[in-house]
Amino acid sequence: MNSFYIAFVALVLGYLVYGKFVEKVFGPDPNRVTPAIAKQDGVDFMPLPTWRIFMIQFLNIAGLGPIFGAIMGAKFGAASYLWIVFGCIFAGAVHDYFAGMLSMRNKGAQITGLIQKYLGQNAFKIFIVIVSIMLLLLATVFVY
Repeated sequence: MNSFYIAFVALVLGYLVYGKFVEKVFGPDPNRVTPAIAKQDGVDFMPLPTWRIFMIQFLNIAGLGPIFGAIMGAKFGAASYLWIVFGCIFAGAVHDYFAGMLSMRNKGAQITGLIQKYLGQNAFKIFIVIVSIMLLLLATVFVY
């Protein structure tokens, strides 16, 4: 049970301390119009209440991470515990935040469009291969 409390404190401190640093690096601009307003179509782009946005984000992050995290924890023990806690703080949360901010600043573009725009066609092809492998691994976990 102590490991739970340690992880909880680490995640809260990561949010409060490192989260403030990340926000300074790539902070939101309250004067910027979001794609939900600028491109409102009632399907893909529409303003939502704050609670619903957080619920959608919660559902999105409950994907591969918890599945592979549990498998890693069962197989590798303490090393994966550290990987999961610090990976959430320094990689997962920052990636989700930056992906959302980049999308918002590029008129709601998806990650594939952003990769093509900023990294080029070769990076896009590599990304598609990696995503395909991850989807295959996800399907394998559910079949096994």
